[in-house]
Amino acid sequence: MTLKLSVLAQRLELDYTGNDFDITGVNTLDKAGPTEVSFLVNPKYSQQLDSTMAGCVLTSGHYVDKVERALVSSNVYMDLAKIVDIFAEPQGCLSGVSELAYVHPTAKVDESVTVYPFAFVGAEAVIGAETTIFTGCYVGEKSQIGENCILYPNSVVMGRVVLGNNVILQPGAVLGGDGYGFAQTPTGHLKIQQIGTVEIGDDVEVGSNTTIDRAALDSTRIKRGTKIDNLVQIGHNVQVGEHCLIVGQVAIGGSSIVGNGVVLAGQVGVTDNAVIGDGAMIGGQSGVSGRVKAGSKMAGTPVMPAATFLKAAGVCMPKLPELFRRVKRLEKELAAVMSAAESGENDE
Repeated sequence: MTLKLSVLAQRLELDYTGNDFDITGVNTLDKAGPTEVSFLVNPKYSQQLDSTMAGCVLTSGHYVDKVERALVSSNVYMDLAKIVDIFAEPQGCLSGVSELAYVHPTAKVDESVTVYPFAFVGAEAVIGAETTIFTGCYVGEKSQIGENCILYPNSVVMGRVVLGNNVILQPGAVLGGDGYGFAQTPTGHLKIQQIGTVEIGDDVEVGSNTTIDRAALDSTRIKRGTKIDNLVQIGHNVQVGEHCLIVGQVAIGGSSIVGNGVVLAGQVGVTDNAVIGDGAMIGGQSGVSGRVKAGSKMAGTPVMPAATFLKAAGVCMPKLPELFRRVKRLEKELAAVMSAAESGENDE
């Protein structure tokens, strides 16, 4: 794909400096060639502007005079995402429903849907316009898939699960597997059938090998605009609000409530029935239980205000070995004093 700088600037509603030229792609400052656009988001890489071969650099006004051509942006990261989207080549090479796919006669599949070989679409499933279902996908009975969704290879949508519009399931995502529910009995663990479902809002993305369990009776819900990374576990009956960011290896226990705009960093663990308020941010590897107030920044296990955790981790923890040695030394000195005191009493 080739695009004039002037056309790209017009699409993005940005000003540009320098003469017009043909753009063929996007790359980093150190790898870009004369026909590619690069970008400067983090100022610590600004020294690379002196050596970059990029034909044009997307940057803020502060750095415009340092390059021959610039696209001037007030939100570089956002406009970079738009540029990459323009030049990205879509996955896949087929259209229509393959003869090697199985689509149940009672399924309602829009004529614009693409279904790749060896995909399965169950009875009474409904699939909206412009959706693509790749090889190895399973779409269960009575499930509903909205418009313009992408189910990448080997993703699973179990029966009666509902997906909104513009949902992306990365390879291996599993929606609607049974929640982890067992009753303890004298003879072992009795499975509690999970007869609820999963509801996914519009514009949600679910990462590779992430699992979202169906509810026991009602619905596990992920609301509009939330983005979920790879290798995330979301338990049954969990309610996740709008526009959350849930990073890799997060695990959310059953019946927990996550508000709107929450950020859960990597490897955060959330216990059953926890409540996290709107806009809260939880640092990586933290353990959350109980309630977290809206807008708070928390970290650590058990979770505490991030500033407190950073003081404890950065100031106190490095001193623990020396404190341990001092305590041992003081214990020996105290033991000697007590021994001398006892000897004096005995002499009397």
